[in-house]
Amino acid sequence: MLEPLPPMTFVQLRELWRVDLYRHTGQTSWRHLLSHVLFSDGGERFSDGVKYMFHLRLCRYLKTRRPRVLFWPLYRIAMRVFTRYKYKFGCSIPHTTSIGRGFYIGHIRDIVINERAVIGENCNISQGVTIGQANRGRRKGTPVIGRNVYIGPGAKIVGAVHVGDDVAIGANCVVTDDVPDHAVVVGVPGRVISFEGSAGYVNRTDYPGVQQEEPVCEGMSRRSAGDLVSALWMVERGVTREERDPAGSRHYGQ
Repeated sequence: MLEPLPPMTFVQLRELWRVDLYRHTGQTSWRHLLSHVLFSDGGERFSDGVKYMFHLRLCRYLKTRRPRVLFWPLYRIAMRVFTRYKYKFGCSIPHTTSIGRGFYIGHIRDIVINERAVIGENCNISQGVTIGQANRGRRKGTPVIGRNVYIGPGAKIVGAVHVGDDVAIGANCVVTDDVPDHAVVVGVPGRVISFEGSAGYVNRTDYPGVQQEEPVCEGMSRRSAGDLVSALWMVERGVTREERDPAGSRHYGQ
């Protein structure tokens, strides 16, 4: 059974709308937001992803508001509109799913996400992605996905796996085991081929007016931290640099 959703204020809702819009378009104004919500029609000028996330965030906000006698009828109306766009776009992302700010949908088709999944800030998701539940085995449950994660077209993430921060998951990859921070994962089953992370794939994370992430530690950049994680991962598994190239890479769950 799902836990009750935490209450959301209108200030929080407005911030989620603004950051989602900025990640898609680089804009933050109400005018641009309403333009995408009202005129998005599958063309290149306006983003269907902005429209979908607008209605998803609105439904979540209205569901948690009190007094219930006032907000429940508004919630039911918003849900009817949201359900229409779920069918129109072929996208099943429940409004009860825990999704951080800055969620970017590259191409909004054939996307399925379990409502018990947890997705961090600045996640990029592509068409044909499934983030689903495993009903048995050692990975029974749903995924937890970190911050600044890129998920390529057709990728599948299944079961109680943890995907770290700054991870890039390649097209059609099947992830069934934990993925460390800064990893690049490809193949079936997924395997780590480098620790170059999602840099270059996850963009526009410098939201105007939002405090930026602090350095991993004093004097160390994220790229340096990624190199350190890579070295520790290789030592732990006894992998040489020659063995870590794509041709000789091994399954990351071994």
